[in-house]
Amino acid sequence: MALPSPNLDDRRFQQLVDEAKRYVQQRAPEWTDHNVSDPGVTLIETFAYMVDQLLYRLNRVPEKNYTAFLDLLGVTLFPPAAAGADVDFWLSAPQPETVRLRAGTEVATSGSETQEAVVFATTADLSIVPSSLTRLVTAPSSGGLHDRTGALTAGGTIPVFQARPAPGDAMLLGLPTAVPRCIVAVRLDSRVEGVGVDPRQPPLVWEAWDGARWLDCEVGTDSTGGLNRPGEVTVFVPAGHTTSVVAGTPAGWLRCRVVPAEAGQPFYSESPTIREAEVFTVGGTIGVEHAETVFDVQLGISEGVPGQRFTVARPPLLLDGPAPVVQESSPEGWRIWTAVEHFGASGPEDRHVRVDATTGEFAFPPAVREPDGSLRTYGAVPAKGAHLRVPRHRTGGGAAGNVARGTIRVLRSSVPYIAEVDNREAARGGVDGETVENAKTRAPNMLRVQERAVTARDYEFIARHAAPSVRRVRCLPTADDEPGAVRVLVVPDAVADEGDRLRFEQLIPSDRVLGAITERLDERRLVGTRLIVEPPAYQGVTVVARLVAANPGEVDRVREDALDALFDLLDPLRGGLDATGWPFGRAVQYGELFGVLQQSVGAGLVEEVRLFPADPITGRRGGAVERIEVARNALVFSYRHQVVVTAREPDGDT
Repeated sequence: MALPSPNLDDRRFQQLVDEAKRYVQQRAPEWTDHNVSDPGVTLIETFAYMVDQLLYRLNRVPEKNYTAFLDLLGVTLFPPAAAGADVDFWLSAPQPETVRLRAGTEVATSGSETQEAVVFATTADLSIVPSSLTRLVTAPSSGGLHDRTGALTAGGTIPVFQARPAPGDAMLLGLPTAVPRCIVAVRLDSRVEGVGVDPRQPPLVWEAWDGARWLDCEVGTDSTGGLNRPGEVTVFVPAGHTTSVVAGTPAGWLRCRVVPAEAGQPFYSESPTIREAEVFTVGGTIGVEHAETVFDVQLGISEGVPGQRFTVARPPLLLDGPAPVVQESSPEGWRIWTAVEHFGASGPEDRHVRVDATTGEFAFPPAVREPDGSLRTYGAVPAKGAHLRVPRHRTGGGAAGNVARGTIRVLRSSVPYIAEVDNREAARGGVDGETVENAKTRAPNMLRVQERAVTARDYEFIARHAAPSVRRVRCLPTADDEPGAVRVLVVPDAVADEGDRLRFEQLIPSDRVLGAITERLDERRLVGTRLIVEPPAYQGVTVVARLVAANPGEVDRVREDALDALFDLLDPLRGGLDATGWPFGRAVQYGELFGVLQQSVGAGLVEEVRLFPADPITGRRGGAVERIEVARNALVFSYRHQVVVTAREPDGDT
């Protein structure tokens, strides 16, 4: 329980007015008109209003002292974090030369009269490399490589796989060079001989060779229907693609491979064939962030004394990437000063600097007078007259950058041959800067933890502040089969796309977030503790319900309300009874689902509710049950609910 804050003066406006009128009666009895219409009373009320404001400010002195105390403890506000996403840059037409996009190329969402456009910038250079098909090789699962380039050039019909395809059969495409981060179109003239498969979900994957292993490629559009008809396949090549020797020839290799069919998925009964094949580059993919990079920021000139402070002109600083450094001019060149959390471990020769990201302040080491009169320096001091600069820092960020997929459509920088841009996934990771009120709430926990991870709550507290963009963190007790291990489960924040539901892919934290949490906890864990940081398991839940609407005109509304109720209740981020996310390990029961459906149907009727466990990755669904158990390291995820609503028939005459 917090200590009560003293009220230094509890008088209010009306009390001040009444007190002033009593003084008037004592000191000026001839003044008898105390009505509000009297000019003197108006002056009294004016001064009472001003004194009331002064008393309000006076009573804030304890709050100011509390804030000053936090400052003495080194509690600073967390800066904002920038949202990021991958953006596709599509060429107006295949180009014979490489198209280059420099880091800092700006893209944005479409603004409106009521909403400003959200601007993003690319984080690295992108080279959109032209490509073509130089080799075609088939590789049956039974072994061996067969060069089909000559037969293809001669116009022959080439079977892509074995006569009776088997999992592991592959077709390899050799490109003149590697095309990392490029989008390539594979145009094929295929005959309808690969019968047996469903053209909407063929048992195929596309992969790219990185010199050591095959990397999965995301596939955009596939108008070939699983290599069964003439068309194009759009392949997004990953960043690791490299030129290597495969089938005796150096090239940038892609392959299309047959995979085992899932349950209920049709498989090939015959091999598809091709008569013509062509490969060309249609675009490229690069990461963008809701931030701006500022270069060569001049801090000032050093006075050669300890404890100097300098501030950049454009705060706040973003620290969700490499921390900014300070450079000091010297006869030998620019010397680097690195950022540290505190100067407690800094020696007299250490070139360290503290960064307050919220204010943009760079503080150099102080000197402290010891009891014997000597000065102890907690770090080196920049030489007098030296020029200080920050070569590079990032600014911006905030929750406004968490935009939905398909909304980054505007190219703000002029880039030749680029026709359009878009983002296949929502931008995420954007967090607003911390408020003073939140820092006050956080401070007691920080003093209790003292930068050491011992209890489960310690791990959760440190993990949350290592990555403010995460929504939920859960530290589990050690399992019997994992002695000495601590498992930290991380759930990122995500917002469903407009008109869509939360997708499973949005619930997997990025490698950068997991890495930041692992690094922070690894520094603070007890010696001998094995640390595991990972996303939780997800238990898919499918609800099949039959409802009856009270009126025929409410059928569509009831269906939408019922689906919204199911998705809201089983939301791992904002679901549950308290709207803070479905609890870890809490079972899903028939009664709860029946209750929310009955509430959504209003005066109608819930005829039937069936509950099925499902795997959100493979899509497999189990049998109907009345209760779905959820493991202690798992959350629930809504997977393809089915709600059928009919209208209640009018009562007949008796």
